[in-house]
Amino acid sequence: MASAFSAAAAAAPAGGQKPRHVAIIMDGNGRWASERGWPRLVGHRRGAERVKQIVRACPDLGVDWLTIYAFSTENWKRSTEEVLGLMKIFRRYIEREAEGMSAEGVRMRFIGGRERLDRKLQDLMASIEARTAGNTRLNLTVAINYGGRDELARAASRMADKLARGEISTTCEAEFEACLDTAGHPDPDLVIRTSGETRVSNFLPWQAAYSEYEFTPTLWPDFTPEHLGAVLDRFGMRQRRFGGV
Repeated sequence: MASAFSAAAAAAPAGGQKPRHVAIIMDGNGRWASERGWPRLVGHRRGAERVKQIVRACPDLGVDWLTIYAFSTENWKRSTEEVLGLMKIFRRYIEREAEGMSAEGVRMRFIGGRERLDRKLQDLMASIEARTAGNTRLNLTVAINYGGRDELARAASRMADKLARGEISTTCEAEFEACLDTAGHPDPDLVIRTSGETRVSNFLPWQAAYSEYEFTPTLWPDFTPEHLGAVLDRFGMRQRRFGGV
């Protein structure tokens, strides 16, 4: 893994602004496997290995927050075999990475509706969140059973409940943000989508309102720390005006 760190350091942005929070739509795992004549789950397993490299590289690249799109509310439409295989990969990833995450100072959290996930996975998610709660080197957020519209609907329901209980008396943006899954998280500065697709697929619609976007043709299993460093370099040359001039 030392090579991933050294490559990340070599690829770190040379100047300009750096994104504090990077969000990634990790697309192309199935295609990567299909192009090689392998089952789609092979691509998902290779993609999970790539996640480990990117997570470990982020602190050296100056990234404090990383949010990754692992499984959307729409992904349940896939075959039963693929969905069950993905859930197994998620469980295995958390089980294997819990100790390493804690040792390396990574705080891990999850966003999305958990009620549809199996109980063992829910328990593993809660366990690693508690175990890494005090870590500060990198904030890793994993979106599982996540959909932006679903999150907004759930947030609106939470706000309505708060209003009904008299806990809040206003419906300002700050109060609404406090009801989102990402309450307390900074908005992403940069959203990256791999695999050449140029859509946002219901990912962080509220939080990414002023994010910069980068669409790369590289499939996720091939997206290395060097690729990430190059994207961060390009980000550093952009001017962000947030509606100003």
